[in-house]
Amino acid sequence: MNPEKHVDFNLYLITDRHQTGSLRLLDVVEDALKGGVRGVQLREKDLSSRELYELAYDLRKLTAQYAARLIINDRVDIALAVDADGVHLGLNSLPIHRARRLLGSSRLIGLSCHNQVNALMAQENGADFITFGPVYYTQSKANYGKPVGVDNLETVTHLLKIPVFALGGIKKENIREVIAAGATGISLVSAIIAADNPGKEAAEMIAMLPPLRSRET
Repeated sequence: MNPEKHVDFNLYLITDRHQTGSLRLLDVVEDALKGGVRGVQLREKDLSSRELYELAYDLRKLTAQYAARLIINDRVDIALAVDADGVHLGLNSLPIHRARRLLGSSRLIGLSCHNQVNALMAQENGADFITFGPVYYTQSKANYGKPVGVDNLETVTHLLKIPVFALGGIKKENIREVIAAGATGISLVSAIIAADNPGKEAAEMIAMLPPLRSRET
């Protein structure tokens, strides 16, 4: 793997400014970065392109201060415009090979996966990492159907060589369970974004995660 592309985070924080209460999203993310978060996905689907660009620009400056990765959900154009570290695609997004052609070889591409077939195809098509879930029930992922469960997560982590981030209903109470199933790390929104003290929550969760592992691709 290209060292510049190395997935060097084990907590993948997804933004949702609607869950920050009276706080600015940038302030919440900075608190999480102070707590040790080193991977942030900007996912604000209801913003206009201009608004998303401006927020991404500010987040790029912020994450750079903490040597953290900034991944943009779906929007390859915004990722390129702010010099982000990559994009996170869904199953209905631009195909991985097309995104790769636009992004080049040094940027990360993540893919949201919900079953073994999705996961294997993501790896085969050149994704650098995946999120897999929802592992547990969470209201925000209820439209994806029943949770995939820990057993399916474990199967996928053993099938894939690329990093797998457990997603969906992740809390401190179940972190050890998903790590024991082979997950590289965790991906979440509300447990940190909606927390009273995002930095403290982030630090406590990261302390429960194993050191980053080097995987061959």
